[in-house]
Amino acid sequence: MDIQASIHSQTDFSLGFSKEILEVSADKNAVFSPLSISVALSLAAGGAKGPTLDQFCTCLKFKDPHQLHELSSQLINVVLPDGSANGGPFSSFVNGVWVDQSMTLKPSYRDLVKKQYNTEASSVDFINKANEVRVEVNKWAADETKGKIDELLPADSVDKSTRLILANALYFKGTWQKKFDSAATKEGTFNLLNGDSVQVPMMTTTKKQFIQTVGDCKILCLPYVQGQDKRSFSMYIILPDDIKGLPELEKKVDLNFLENHLSQGREVKVGSFQLPRFKISFSVEATEILKKIGLVLPFSNEADFTEMVDSPVASSLCISNVFHKSFVEVNEEGTEAAAATAATVLLRGILMDPIEDFIADHPFMFVIKEELTGVILFVGHVVNPFNS
Repeated sequence: MDIQASIHSQTDFSLGFSKEILEVSADKNAVFSPLSISVALSLAAGGAKGPTLDQFCTCLKFKDPHQLHELSSQLINVVLPDGSANGGPFSSFVNGVWVDQSMTLKPSYRDLVKKQYNTEASSVDFINKANEVRVEVNKWAADETKGKIDELLPADSVDKSTRLILANALYFKGTWQKKFDSAATKEGTFNLLNGDSVQVPMMTTTKKQFIQTVGDCKILCLPYVQGQDKRSFSMYIILPDDIKGLPELEKKVDLNFLENHLSQGREVKVGSFQLPRFKISFSVEATEILKKIGLVLPFSNEADFTEMVDSPVASSLCISNVFHKSFVEVNEEGTEAAAATAATVLLRGILMDPIEDFIADHPFMFVIKEELTGVILFVGHVVNPFNS
């Protein structure tokens, strides 16, 4: 498998999905992991066939369904294993499957889930204990994200018609290579899109930073401490020049922009530097957004998930909901971020060193990525650091 080509496809999906999420969340802080969503969908695609499978591949930007599963395996085993023992960021990227006791996974799907997604299905009783299963899945998500995702599946999202739940959880905690001095953090003005302003804690520094100007925005790269392996993670803050320029900026951030400009570049001396601390919790039911970008059949009466389970009712399965919840916190030490996604499947019914200012006193976009492969872990924007 050409992992770079697969990651290119995954990033292409990430951007299409991100544009839709950021547009509908234009007036509030948002963070999400398109990576978590794409892997949860890939897990569902493994049980689909015919036009339903074709639509999964088209939406996720893959021509070959086998590449979907190979990439998921690479992400779990190569890109996102925990690196904290070797001095790098702490990370966890895991999947979960819960299936009603009235049915069993087909051997081929069971093998796929085990070999490519590193998990095995739990047999549960949706018919009589739907809420208990929901609580179990929520506890799993909380445990896998160090308590940051505490209610992935909302009340009444699982009932006696549910037959499967497919889930993914991602957790990341990294320390800046150059920490900010908390003693230097002071109150500063942050300008909002509506013309108002709020006072928020602004981190500052005199240390050299990776800052570049690209068109009508500035990009700050904040690398995390790297472990002994080759992986390297960074957060990018993409700041429009215009105080109210975030909506237009997000329209311009495409695959070409990410691949050409989200790189460290060179370090420069900083003049004025301000970056707000922020903490965001965000949740979304993604079904309508996924339909908008072309994933329709899996949610319909025409869905074909007959490769998933051995059961007389296999032909009557469809996805009812895709729930996603994310968390990110940025402070002087570094970043803590988490996300979880669950799909519920139911029975139908120059010569001198330049000096750059970087003053993030108005709404901006951010991305967390792994540099070696280019995998995008999280995308989001901050419109008001005062609101979590």
